Amino acid sequence: MPSLVSHRLHQHHAPLPLLQTNCKTKRNRNLQVTFVSTPTSSNMSANSNSLERRSISSLAPLEAILFDIDGTLCDSDPLHFLAFQDMLQEVGFNGGVPIDEEFFIQKIAGKHNDDIGVVLFPDWEPEKSLKFLVEKEAYFRRLAAEKLSPVKGLYKLRKWVEDRGLKRAAVTNAPKENAELALSSLGITEFFQAVVLGDECERAKPFPDPYLKGLKLLNASPDHTLVFEDSVSGTTAGVAAGLPVVALTTGNPEHLLREAGASLVIENYEDPKLWSVLEELDALAAKL
Repeated sequence: MPSLVSHRLHQHHAPLPLLQTNCKTKRNRNLQVTFVSTPTSSNMSANSNSLERRSISSLAPLEAILFDIDGTLCDSDPLHFLAFQDMLQEVGFNGGVPIDEEFFIQKIAGKHNDDIGVVLFPDWEPEKSLKFLVEKEAYFRRLAAEKLSPVKGLYKLRKWVEDRGLKRAAVTNAPKENAELALSSLGITEFFQAVVLGDECERAKPFPDPYLKGLKLLNASPDHTLVFEDSVSGTTAGVAAGLPVVALTTGNPEHLLREAGASLVIENYEDPKLWSVLEELDALAAKL
């Protein structure tokens, strides 16, 4: 994870339109926070490994792709790390000693803010924890407005998906404003036919609910749908939904992603391993 100079930027960005889903809202972040009891990482990894690791080639003919956003479409984890590092130090977390990347990966990356709040501030009142996380996300968006960049090879993959007329949705634990900013900044808002927010589902990742909702919105078969992820939490969710997961090492080491159940681990969208698999899918589909 690259080292970033720590400084606060002061810019405001109006929210952009986001595709609406039919998820039933269970988390009202303006009125009340309901913290969910989430299994530990070790338990979730064990659950993932108990499921059969699905072969990507078995998806032919491929019908749909579900993409995470942070760390999967854009290299945003370094910015989230910086924002958390700065703000946690300000409130005296860990005795004022800045968190390191290992702590960020283990405790924060890919998780929903409700669950992050429970981990970081178990003794805080929910309202205080929520206020901190809302301010952290605003800080992240100020950083992202200047520094957000696509994962290498993203637009090559976008063309491949569009050329084949595949269904596609973004499925994220990020707040709505973050998702809007990321998709707009990357110029891919119109690429997606649906966007699923963890906030608007009964349970966020690492539970399978967001990916199951994505399948429902696209009217896609789980037997012909592929997931792209970058976090242990998201990979766990995809596997729990019964979907093969291609995991990117933009924010997590390969061994953790494989332990979570990823069918394939790649560096970015130019990785030859990915294109070998996609070419195989094309060849298999042509025979059907």
